[in-house]
Amino acid sequence: MQLEVRPDPAEVGRARRWARSRLAGSGIEVDEPLAETLILLVSELVTNAVVHTGCPAVLRLSLPGVAAETATVRLEVADASSRAPVPRCVDGDATGGRGLALVDGLADRWGWSPEGAGKRIWCELDRCDGDAEGAAAYTGGVSAYEGLAFEAV
Repeated sequence: MQLEVRPDPAEVGRARRWARSRLAGSGIEVDEPLAETLILLVSELVTNAVVHTGCPAVLRLSLPGVAAETATVRLEVADASSRAPVPRCVDGDATGGRGLALVDGLADRWGWSPEGAGKRIWCELDRCDGDAEGAAAYTGGVSAYEGLAFEAV
């Protein structure tokens, strides 16, 4: 599944809504920690593409089927900029610059590769068993951020 994204900050919200709407057929409930993490990662990667490249992008999402108890969820954002993604060190007052640090902390794996004249940034989340014990076991790297407050603006 894929969504074409225009180079407009309003597209980030549209990308989140699109990703949420795709969860229904995957067996991932929208209130699962995995779903919440996935939506945050969509937001961060699409924001990076829109803000830092000024180019259209393509959001791709690979979700497990309904019957899958264990599977990997893969998210990709491809854009026409060949500029490599670079994690930044920012001070506490900065209003941006933490996106890739969040991706690194929340995804089980992430990376990027050249794609045509541009690049593709990807991340993966491993899904645990569908039972309550398995759902509780999913952390997606969040434990590294325990005790920190996050604010969505």
